[in-house]
Amino acid sequence: MTTDAQPASVYDLAHEEEAENLATFAILVDNEPGVLHRLVGLFAARGYNIESLTVAETDRRAHTSRVTIVTRGAPHVLMQIEAQLEKMVATRHVQDVTRDPNGLERELALVKVKGSGAERVEALRVSDIFRAKVIDTTHESFVFELTGAPSKIDSFVDLMRPLGLVELSRTGVLSITRGAQAM
Repeated sequence: MTTDAQPASVYDLAHEEEAENLATFAILVDNEPGVLHRLVGLFAARGYNIESLTVAETDRRAHTSRVTIVTRGAPHVLMQIEAQLEKMVATRHVQDVTRDPNGLERELALVKVKGSGAERVEALRVSDIFRAKVIDTTHESFVFELTGAPSKIDSFVDLMRPLGLVELSRTGVLSITRGAQAM
């Protein structure tokens, strides 16, 4: 007869780690002083990391701004973040773009690559494949402009590292949904 040993305490139980997912939240807020500070404070106070943040006024007459925040967490944490964002006084609308089948995400990057000879030719070849635009060139370097999904930019950067990547500047993720409806 076998007996299953029971843990002495619930603290001894092995807890399954939940897989973390990326989430992109588009938030329409009142364009007024302190709103961005309160949004960032919500994340900081609860120990959530912001991986990307973009914000700009979208309607002067309505005094609204659109904030796009990319964060990472377990599904229940992401749902909690969304609920907390919706409760903020200055928030008019929150949308989880990653869960929306009509969601689109794009990012802009400027990538500086130095090199000569074969590396220079290869950098130009790779930039052509990725449809990156050369916006500056010298005898020793290029600056490429690239737009696309964050994963496309990550792949481009990974290929440019061995070819002489010097500097990288990224805008952060922008998002919108397909169709005629507004957020």
